[in-house]
Amino acid sequence: MGAMLVQAGERLLLDCHHRAPFSRLLTEGGAGGWQPADGRPCDVHVVVQPQRTPFDTRGWAPLTRGAYARNGVVVLFNACGSGFDLRLVATDHLRVEARWRPPVREHVAARLLRSRFHLLARAALLQYPALWWAGCRGRVPMHASAVTVGASVPLLAGPGGTGRSTLLLGAVASGEHTCSDNVCVTDGRTVHGLVEPMRIEGGGGRHMAHGRTERSLPGRVDALLPDRLVVLRRRISGRPAVRPLAAADAARSLVAGTYMAGELRRYWPFAATLALGTGQGPAHPPIEAVAQTMARRLPAHELVLGDRPEEGLATLYRLIAEAPEKAEALP
Repeated sequence: MGAMLVQAGERLLLDCHHRAPFSRLLTEGGAGGWQPADGRPCDVHVVVQPQRTPFDTRGWAPLTRGAYARNGVVVLFNACGSGFDLRLVATDHLRVEARWRPPVREHVAARLLRSRFHLLARAALLQYPALWWAGCRGRVPMHASAVTVGASVPLLAGPGGTGRSTLLLGAVASGEHTCSDNVCVTDGRTVHGLVEPMRIEGGGGRHMAHGRTERSLPGRVDALLPDRLVVLRRRISGRPAVRPLAAADAARSLVAGTYMAGELRRYWPFAATLALGTGQGPAHPPIEAVAQTMARRLPAHELVLGDRPEEGLATLYRLIAEAPEKAEALP
């Protein structure tokens, strides 16, 4: 395949030597962001191998069930329940070798629950390795999205189902830009997007769970510099409303929304296992510390959306116009 993708701020090179279905799966997972490999060094190199033989871990130290390490190299069997075995080597870059060797249960699930399989395979091959390598460089995952709103760049935070995707679609349809739909990484200042297809109700694209379909995220950029926090909340009915939010409450929402995110549910044991086996990166990302740094530095508001979340975009623009304060520069 030989294609490059900027993923979570890292240059990810993918070489897929397996049959066509996996190439299509991974191409879709890049959400239109793939570029031809240009020969420049990569940060994460993922090689999908055609072999069906297991990685040899004879004499290796067991880390936990299905995970082994030796001299800083880690092998994960059936990584994240995806059916792929991974061999990960962390040097000046992260090399990930993947082999499709699903246990019977995962093999059946891949056929019967195709949307679940696509999400798990993308996570194991394209998302979690880049998230972990970004974590080794001081960036933490967050369930949030940065988007331009005129001259401002709010970071939209909050649990899934609050209406963030609706706001993002409305914004990019008006010519704005965003770096992700659900998950990003940040050092407390710059936000880098995690590339994945948007999942929305209606429209074309691959059918996923909960009556949603996939589409590429238009207006996507690799990184943005937020100048304010906007925490989203939903209520059953009513019009959108805005109120100022204390820094402690904004940080709590950032942290809670991140740990509630289904997209990251399997990431925490993945990252902890790699940290233990390679001796690199934090066993647990300092999410709370980074969230508190952002919340202290950025002005924060809560945007409450009612039964018509699409009306929230106009309210968001009005908030920016009426509260144009900018963030303080980090010392």
